[in-house]
Amino acid sequence: MLDFFKRKGSTSNSSEVNVELPTTNVAIPIPENADVPIPENADVPISQTQFQRIDLDSLDYDPGTRKQIWEYHVNQRDEIRRAYIKKGPHQPPLETFKKSGKQNRSFQASWYRNNSKWLEYSPTTDAAYCLPCFVFHNPNVVVGQNTFIVGGFRNWKKVGGKDCSFQVHIGKYPNSAHRVAEQMCKDLMNQSQHLQRVVDHFTTEQIANNRLQLKATIFIVRYLAFQAIAFRGRDESFGSLNRGNFHESLGIVTFWNEKVAEIIEKAPKNATYTSPRIQKEILHVFSAKVKKAIREEIGDAKFCIMVDEARDESMKEQMAVMFRYVDAKGFVKERFFGLIHVVDTAALTLKKGIYSLLSQYCLDIQNIRGQGYDGASNMRGMWNGLQALILNDCPYAYYIHCFAHRLQLALVKASKQVVPNSHFFLTLLFLIKIVSASCKRNEQLKVANANEIARLIDLEELETGSGLNQIGTLQQPGETHWSSHFRSVSSLLRMFSSIVEVLQNIIDGAIDGENRAEGESAYEGLTSFEFVFILHLEKETMEITDKLCQALQSQSQDILNAMHLVSSTKALIQKFRDDGWDGLLTTVISFCEKHRIDILDMNARYVARRGRARNQPDNVTNEHHYRVNIFYATIDSQLQELNYRFNEDAMELLRLSSALEPREALKSFRISDLCLLVKNFYPQDFTDYDKQVLEKELYHFEHNVVQDPEFKTLKISTATTERAFSAMKLVKTELRNKMEDDFLNDSLMLYIEKDIASTFSLDSIVDDFEDLKERRVPFS
Repeated sequence: MLDFFKRKGSTSNSSEVNVELPTTNVAIPIPENADVPIPENADVPISQTQFQRIDLDSLDYDPGTRKQIWEYHVNQRDEIRRAYIKKGPHQPPLETFKKSGKQNRSFQASWYRNNSKWLEYSPTTDAAYCLPCFVFHNPNVVVGQNTFIVGGFRNWKKVGGKDCSFQVHIGKYPNSAHRVAEQMCKDLMNQSQHLQRVVDHFTTEQIANNRLQLKATIFIVRYLAFQAIAFRGRDESFGSLNRGNFHESLGIVTFWNEKVAEIIEKAPKNATYTSPRIQKEILHVFSAKVKKAIREEIGDAKFCIMVDEARDESMKEQMAVMFRYVDAKGFVKERFFGLIHVVDTAALTLKKGIYSLLSQYCLDIQNIRGQGYDGASNMRGMWNGLQALILNDCPYAYYIHCFAHRLQLALVKASKQVVPNSHFFLTLLFLIKIVSASCKRNEQLKVANANEIARLIDLEELETGSGLNQIGTLQQPGETHWSSHFRSVSSLLRMFSSIVEVLQNIIDGAIDGENRAEGESAYEGLTSFEFVFILHLEKETMEITDKLCQALQSQSQDILNAMHLVSSTKALIQKFRDDGWDGLLTTVISFCEKHRIDILDMNARYVARRGRARNQPDNVTNEHHYRVNIFYATIDSQLQELNYRFNEDAMELLRLSSALEPREALKSFRISDLCLLVKNFYPQDFTDYDKQVLEKELYHFEHNVVQDPEFKTLKISTATTERAFSAMKLVKTELRNKMEDDFLNDSLMLYIEKDIASTFSLDSIVDDFEDLKERRVPFS
C-alpha cells in the first residue's frame, strides 16, 4: 500500500508549460520594438496555439495560398515578416497570364516595373496582392479593405487611367494604410540592428535600473491582483486628478522612492513599461508560473476535478476548473486552475473544454479519480451528462457532488416543484421588492419594527440582553446563496406585523393607482391563509436543514461528520413528515388568530383559486385534504431529491474512504473496508499480487503510521468552485464587464492562488517577462 501511494521520484518533462500572452483586439497591429515613436499600449492580436517554431525554408510564398501572418504564433511573427520582406514581392516571370472576363483581360508583366516594391501575382488564384499590407495585415479590418491581402484583386480593366485601382490602393496621403505598412516594413528590417546597437551600449548600472523600474510595475500589479482591485481608471491622462489604481499606486511608490522616480522620469517614453498591455503580460507571467507550480505539484499522481459554470457580468458562460490532489508531503490540496469561456453549457462542450485544458498541461485523463459538479442536468445526467461522458473514458472518475451546492439545490429547487410553494416564493420576492423599494419604506419598516419590539418587551414576550432584539431588515433570497432562503423566511416571520404596517401605509399614502394596486396585492398575498401556511412549512423544513447547510459551507469538512449530518438531516425530515402535521397546523392557526388573518374552514370544499394545479391529485375533497397534500408533497420531494443526489454508490465510496479518517485512528481505520474499497472501486489500480498482500501491509501500516499523532484529518470537497465565482464577481464587476477572458483568468489565478504567487521573487518575474519576446531595453 505504501508503494502504491508513494510518489514517483521525478516528474515528467511534460509538465513544462509554454508561456503565451493573453489575446487582445485592436485596430492596427504594431510591433512593440518598432523604431518609430508608437504608443506602448498598442495591443497585438495573439495566437492561442502552443508555440511550435516554423521552419522559414518551408514558408509558402504564393500570395494566393500562403497563411496569414496573424495565424502564426506571436513569438515568431516578426521573424516570418522579415523572411517575406527579405524575399521581396512574389512576381513570377510568366510568358503569358491567364485571361478572364468577357473581354479576356489578364494581368500584365509590365505592371511589375511600376510597382516593383509591393505588387505580387498568384498564378494559383490569378489575382494581384500587396506584400507590405500582407505582412502587417490586421484581421479586424472592415471587409472590403483587404482585397489586396486576402481575396486578391483581379478586376484588370480598372488598372491604369485616372481611377487606377493600384493608385487607389497606395493612397494619396502619407498616412494611408499601404504607406503606413511600407514604413513599418522598413522599420522592422532596421530595428534589429538598431536595437542591438543600443543594447550594446547599456552599462551594468543601466540594466540594474531597468530591472528596478520593471520591479516597481510588477510589485503594483501583484498588489492590485492580490486585493482584486481594478487596474484601469476612467481618465489616465497626466492631467487627470485620478489616473486609476495602477498609476496612483505607482505615484505612491515614486513619492517614497526617489531612485525609482528618477529612473521612470528618464526612461524612454516608449519603454516605460507601465501600459495596460504590459500589466496584462506581467499578470500572464504570474499566472503561467502558478499553473506550472500546480502542475509540478500534481506530477504523475492521481487527482480529482471539480467544475462549475456561471454567467459573468458580461453575460459570458464561464467554467471554473479546480484540481484536488495529494501533494508530495501527503497534504490534500485544492487548487484553482483557471476559467474556460464556453459558448454553451452542453455536456459535450464542457467536456471538450476540460479535456483541452488537461491536454495543454499534459494531465492524463486516466489519472482522474473523482468528479464534482453542481446538480444541473447537463452536469449530473446519468447518461448524457458531463460526469457520464468522463466516466466512459475513465471508469475510476467517480462522481461526488459538491455537498454544499447539493443541499441548496435539493431543498430549495425541489420545494419549488410543488406549485403552491413556487407561488409562495414568487409572492415573497414581490413583497421584498415592494417593501424595500425606497429609502422611505425601509425607514418606515425599521421604525415599525422598533415599536413592535418595544411593545413585546413591555408585554414580557421577548427576552432582553446584549445582542438580542436587534432591528433588522428583510433578507433577499438568492438562487446560489446558501441559507439565504431560510434567513429570508425567518426575517419575514420575525417582522410580520411591521411589514403589514408598512404595506398599510403604502396603500393609504398612494399617490396613484399603480402604487396602491401594488400595495394591495402585496398585502392580500401576505395576509392570506395559504401564504402563512407555506411560510411556516418552509420555515420548519429549512430550520431542520440549516445546520447541515452551514456546516457544509466550511472550506473543509471531515467525511464522517458530513455523512452523519446528511443521515441525521434525512431522519429529522422523515420524523417531521410522520409527526409534524398536527403541530404545524396548530402553529399556523395560532399565528393567524394573533395577526387577525381569516382562517379557512378546513372542512369546506376545496376550490382551485388559480386554476387546477398541474400535480394536484383527483381525490382532493376539502381544504384540510389540500393542505395535507401540500405538506406531504413538499417533504417527499425533498426527501426524494436528497436520496437521489446522495446516492448509494457515492455514500458507499465515502463510507469506505472514511476508514482512512484519522481523527480517531484506531476506531476509524478499518482494514476490511479498505480491502473492499480496492476490490469494489479501484481493482485495476492494484495488481493481483498487491491485492493478495494488501491486508498484511495494512496491518503494518496501522501499527507504524496510524498511531502517529501527526496523522491528520482527511477532508472532503465542499464549495471551492463556488468561491472561484465569488472571486470572479469581485474581479469582474459591472464597471469592468469588458475584461478579456485571459485578463480575467489571470487576475483570478493570482487572487485565488496568492499563496503560490507570493512565493515568486520579483527577479524571477523580470526574467520570465524578458523571455516572452524582444524588449526595447535589456533587463539582464
